[in-house]
Amino acid sequence: MISKFTFNNQYILTGLPQKDKILLENIMQNKKYAKNQAIFTEGTLPTGIFFIQTGKVKKYKVDNDGREQIIYIYTSGEFLGYSAVLGEEAYSDTAVAIESSIISFIPKDDFIKILDNSSIFSRILLKSLSHEFSVMVNLMAILSQRTVRERVALSLLILYDKYKGNNSDNIVTILLSRSDLANMVGTVNETLARILHDFKLEGLITTEGRKIQLLNIQQLISIANFR
Repeated sequence: MISKFTFNNQYILTGLPQKDKILLENIMQNKKYAKNQAIFTEGTLPTGIFFIQTGKVKKYKVDNDGREQIIYIYTSGEFLGYSAVLGEEAYSDTAVAIESSIISFIPKDDFIKILDNSSIFSRILLKSLSHEFSVMVNLMAILSQRTVRERVALSLLILYDKYKGNNSDNIVTILLSRSDLANMVGTVNETLARILHDFKLEGLITTEGRKIQLLNIQQLISIANFR
C-alpha cells in the first residue's frame, strides 16, 4: 500500500528495450553533486533530464513565508525533471542533493529524439507521469486531512522504502536532517522532535543524531492510517 505514496520510477530504464537502454546510457553525462548543491531551480527552463546514479535528491517548493515544502525524495535509479521537458515549461520546483550524489544529465534534444523513435519509451513515460500525478494527489490529501502524528509515521515509512532500496536487510538507517524531515511532514522542528520522542518511548523507532531506524513497521503503518 505504500506504493500509493512513492514514485519508484526505476522501472523506466529497466523496462526499455536493450537498444534504447544502451542509447540512453551512452548519452548520459555524469556529474558529481555535493550535499546541498542544486540540480535545478524553480522558474528556470529545462535543458535536459536527470538520472540519479548514486545518492538522494529532495524536490521542494518554497511557500510565501520562505519555508520549504518537500514534495518528494528521489534515490538512485530514478529520473527527475522530465515532466518540465515534456510540458515545454519552466521547472515548477527545485531539486537539491541531500547527500553526495552522482547524477547523469541527458540533453533535451537527445532525450526527445529517443522518445520520438521509441514507442515503448513513450508509453513508459506516460505511465510514470500518470503514476506521479496519483502519488501527488495522495500526498496532498494526507497533508490536508491527517494529523501531524499520522504524517510523521507515513513520512518515515516512505523514507524507509527509499533508503531500503534493493537491500533485503530489515535494518535500514534513514539519514535525513530534522529540518528536511519536518519540511517533508509539513510541520515545525519542535513538533517533529516531540513526536519522534513519543515514537521512541513507544518503541517504534530508535535515533542517533540524524539517524533513524524503524523498529515496529506494522505499528507505524497502523498510526499512518493510509489503508
